[in-house]
Amino acid sequence: MNHKLLTALAILLVAAASAGCSEQQQSENEIRVGVVASMTGPASTTGKDIWQSAVLAAEEINADGGVFVQDLNRQVPIRLIQGDDESTREGGLKAVSKLITQDDVDLLVGGFSSAVVLAHQSIVADHRVPYIISGASSTAVSARDDIDTQYMFYHRPNTDDSSGVATLFIGDVLRPAINAKFNFPDDRPLRLAIIYQDSPYGKGHLSAIHNTIEAHDLNIEVVAEESFKMGESDFRTILTSVKAARPDAVYAVTFLNEQIPLVQQARRDVGLDTIFLTIEPNDDPDYYSGVGRYGEFSMLESRFSPYAAPKGPTGSAISEFVDKFNARWGGFPGMMGAATYESIYIAAQAIENAGTLDKAKVRDALDALEMPQMIEAMQGGVIAFSDDYRESKFDLYMSQLIWDESVGELRPKIVWPDTLKETDLILPDWYTPGSE
Repeated sequence: MNHKLLTALAILLVAAASAGCSEQQQSENEIRVGVVASMTGPASTTGKDIWQSAVLAAEEINADGGVFVQDLNRQVPIRLIQGDDESTREGGLKAVSKLITQDDVDLLVGGFSSAVVLAHQSIVADHRVPYIISGASSTAVSARDDIDTQYMFYHRPNTDDSSGVATLFIGDVLRPAINAKFNFPDDRPLRLAIIYQDSPYGKGHLSAIHNTIEAHDLNIEVVAEESFKMGESDFRTILTSVKAARPDAVYAVTFLNEQIPLVQQARRDVGLDTIFLTIEPNDDPDYYSGVGRYGEFSMLESRFSPYAAPKGPTGSAISEFVDKFNARWGGFPGMMGAATYESIYIAAQAIENAGTLDKAKVRDALDALEMPQMIEAMQGGVIAFSDDYRESKFDLYMSQLIWDESVGELRPKIVWPDTLKETDLILPDWYTPGSE
């Protein structure tokens, strides 16, 4: 072997050793957290909320010195690395693969669409990276048994939780109110139409509605079911079909960018003057400003709103979070933002409890985690993950959207349960009940 070749090999060996030292030094100087968010595509409004809220939490933690890691005997700052899933399965696969294999993240947070998360869970399972999922509510995500999900933790209600609450409200509150207002017999069933996204998320809610009706023997008759593709914007055909079924109420399982045109087209173009019910991903400032008066008196299942603070210990925390978000970003956070903000703090607490960045030990710390509730009201007042599917459990509520002339937008008023209730349910004069 000649002298020049030996010299070249030596340079390469030194460079490789230096790179290894550099990577080791970098890993000890920061906690790398990958944020999986839909920064582009149909869910980009929610993705922006996720990212901005994660940034706010990381900045607060770093301003306080960072996260104390016992193994290093010092506090370490958090560095967020953005993973844009592009609102697609393929985009999610690409983003999560890069975060794990190239960016070498210590932990992942975020994930919104159930379909997108389902596609990239296998990568997380293969590499055994802790993942705090703050969206992806379908039970198909958390209860799947075809891969090893032990490194995945779910800081959100599942579809059974969310639709269970909304369906109980329909049976226990909305049905009696309609029957009383129109002098219907007390035993008259409520006629319900369901419009749902044709995805694991939408199908999960659809199943939960039916299961809740059956389990609680609710006097609800499903008179129509219509599905649509994720990201669709023209709902007039299916709304016309739903109107022909003469429902008392319409339960819509949608994302923010879908719910706005759906409600507008129903009231403005189709003349479907009924009560619309939707679920928590739409509890976002962009929904309130976007749907306008067409969304007045509709119902929203939620666990966090920038415009409603339920009674209890989280009220002041909600106001403080909203103020801090507004000061940092010049706007208001949504429900997914609140969940992701908390997820960054959950990650920090788990790493501190583990005393190390070792992924297996951080996973174990998440599994054993018990920390006080922050912004969103938790069952028992504690953030913890269930023994079966590692899901956190929330206190959920139903709001009705009422027009506020002072701001020129809708604002939510909590109407159920009674422990959190701000005002009574209203059936407006223009409301038209269904009939057989």
